Amino acid sequence: MLLITATSAALLCAVCAIVFALVNFYSVKRMPEGTKQMADIAGKIRKGAMAYLSRQYKTVAVFFAVLFVIFIILAAAGAMSWFAPFAFVTGGFFSALAGYIGMKIATYANSRTANGARESLNKGLKTAFASGTVMGLTVVGLGLLNIAVWYMIMHFIAGLRDSELMQVLLTYGMGASSMALFARVGGG
Repeated sequence: MLLITATSAALLCAVCAIVFALVNFYSVKRMPEGTKQMADIAGKIRKGAMAYLSRQYKTVAVFFAVLFVIFIILAAAGAMSWFAPFAFVTGGFFSALAGYIGMKIATYANSRTANGARESLNKGLKTAFASGTVMGLTVVGLGLLNIAVWYMIMHFIAGLRDSELMQVLLTYGMGASSMALFARVGGG
């Protein structure tokens, strides 16, 4: 019973984090971008950032596809759980989704933060903190949601042993970390 309650609490926290991130996302997006020149520059930055992200994600997809096939072969050989290859991919997917949302909010917030700072330092800081909150809560919310769902599927439905369960959760973490590493290297 305690395990079900803890898992439910994790899901509830994940949903709350995602909802709060969405509220802040649209709150920042509703703020004025500033002058026409500021809005034009911000639009070009957004377009360039999305082109960069699209190219990066296409390259990373090849890496994930290759590792997915390798993990499927390992699962067929009995070296790992059949859940592990899929956990790896979902870890990478949710990490990529968090990166995409982070890039979106960063490119929406840049001119809005500058415009807010034109009015007052406090308004500029509030805009910057609100946009940073979106990224932080998105990463935590999506990660917690995904891992809680994986745990529920593997423990309560599939009935995996703890050693198999940990292997799958570690593979999920490897997928999320791999995506984050590519994002860091690509952005550096």
